[in-house]
Amino acid sequence: MPHTVALLAAASGAQGPGSTLRIALFVSLVGAVLLAWFLLRGYRNNDDND
Repeated sequence: MPHTVALLAAASGAQGPGSTLRIALFVSLVGAVLLAWFLLRGYRNNDDND
């Protein structure tokens, strides 16, 4: 984890906070999609178990 923080700090120092915010937004969106997929996966009808 410290390596990631150092990498983000170096990136934000070189290009401003815009790229860091863009990365954080992208990661959070991907995480939300994966979480929704994981949660909604259980609501699917499985005929194999009947």
